Amino acid sequence: MFVSKRLYWLILPFIFLLSCARYDYDIIIENGTVYDGSGSPGLITDLAIKNDTIAFIGQIDPELTARTRIDATGKAVTPGFINMLSWGANNLLRDGRSMSDIKQGVTLELFGEGTSMGPYNDTTYARRAERARENGGPVWRTLGEFLQLLEDQGVSTNVGSFVGASTIRRYTLGEDNVAPTPGQLNEMRELVREAMLEGAMGLGTALIYTPGVFASIDELVALNEIVAEYDGMYTSHIRSEGDRFEEAVQEVIEIAERTGVNAHIHHLKAAGEYNWHKLDSVIAIIEDARSRGLEVHTSMYNYIAAATGFTAFMPPWSRDGGNEAWFERLRDPETRARIVNEIKTVTGEFENFYLMAGSPENIITVSFQNPDLRHYTGRSLASIAEERGTDPVETAIDLILEDQSRVGTVYFLMSEENVKRQLQLPWMTFGSDSGTMAAEGETLERNPHPRAYGNFARLLGKYVRDEQVIPMEEAIHKLTGMAAMNLRLTDRGFLREGYFADVVIFDPATIQDHATFENPHQYATGVEHVFVNGGHVIRDGEHTGAMPGRFVKGPGAARGQQAAVF
Repeated sequence: MFVSKRLYWLILPFIFLLSCARYDYDIIIENGTVYDGSGSPGLITDLAIKNDTIAFIGQIDPELTARTRIDATGKAVTPGFINMLSWGANNLLRDGRSMSDIKQGVTLELFGEGTSMGPYNDTTYARRAERARENGGPVWRTLGEFLQLLEDQGVSTNVGSFVGASTIRRYTLGEDNVAPTPGQLNEMRELVREAMLEGAMGLGTALIYTPGVFASIDELVALNEIVAEYDGMYTSHIRSEGDRFEEAVQEVIEIAERTGVNAHIHHLKAAGEYNWHKLDSVIAIIEDARSRGLEVHTSMYNYIAAATGFTAFMPPWSRDGGNEAWFERLRDPETRARIVNEIKTVTGEFENFYLMAGSPENIITVSFQNPDLRHYTGRSLASIAEERGTDPVETAIDLILEDQSRVGTVYFLMSEENVKRQLQLPWMTFGSDSGTMAAEGETLERNPHPRAYGNFARLLGKYVRDEQVIPMEEAIHKLTGMAAMNLRLTDRGFLREGYFADVVIFDPATIQDHATFENPHQYATGVEHVFVNGGHVIRDGEHTGAMPGRFVKGPGAARGQQAAVF
């Protein structure tokens, strides 16, 4: 008996190896039109996956075996799509399935426009830890810890993030409109360095919102000097997408010139009908910068409406000191009157979505915290004001105070002609600028922008197939390889042997967005299979429950690992 047990344990590893070797590959995808992400036309061929890697591309010997074989005849086989701007961090913490994005073929979510999930100072960390104890949720301090938490907890897409400049500012300076001292600026620079070494993609700013709006260009240059050391990216929601559109783009270019940083403008748009013509000059400004050797590129979402809150038309000074100070100013009759006057007056001194929308009819409320206000969801500010018998700006302020929030809001600001022009720009990539969610439960109580469910499918269905604004291979390149190269990713974004197996199979004839502003909670269709690191997350259009996503790190992480070794 003793000998039998001993023999069993001796031969067990060989039994395991033989069982693993039963198949040559885990997945074989046959006869699909393979778009490799480079911008080259599709090629009908086969692709094989083994473990987490693309093992072979080409005509596969029919004698070779696979655990799963997929006939992709007539289907597009592409790299996984990269969402350059996702607000899905909190969504994925609660529900790692990433339903609305994975069903469109997104395999990498990037967070960090202005704010990020760390680093937190002692005060913020203690407050979050107390909340976690009350609610039973996790707690973390740094951005890298959060992203690793998502991977460890289970997430269907890969995740990465920029460190938020507003988060860094809050860590050191709080919410106030103050300039950092030399010592405080050094602390901020070191926080950026630590985030880069952890794996942040770079630095993200949101310069129409507090406290980001308070940052000077010299402060941003100082932080981006650190980003440039690690070959990271500077991403910006610029200071103006309307009245001072050209000047805001020039600021990004000046930062790139002064630091050498790889620069990116989030959700490029000319906002407000009287600003639509400025897209011409902005394109010329960016093309000139690129001709001078600066690395400047952009992303967009494929809609004529933006989504944010009533904060997008508030004078920045009114929000100095954070929400409680803001609410107090809105309650004070004299200060409130000043705020209302500034919102209604053309000054060009701050980004004013109220004026750029052209009419309160073009401003739609979509998200409230207060259950008593949720019957206004999907209503225009004009109709709510009429029902209440109050001026539209006064109505907005009343709703802010009653909801104790910025109130989620959609603004119709852009032109369809400009959307199509931007799609064709050779340096354009794509980001949803939205969360990633499941159309169920409490999510249905608020209306997100339809880009949450349809941004990527809308590109491939409406603009590629139906309207032929750009060819398929170009769209795939912008969604995958171009985005990966901009991010300095060396093993994702392309279908190449040895790259991680983030692979999408969709039907070009049927891929379609269905979400509307009236009914946004509708999944896109046409994506049949999605693999993330070789894990089969979408099978025949349905989520399998697999969560093989990983923390994808920026270029600074390799230096962080080297430092840890020594």
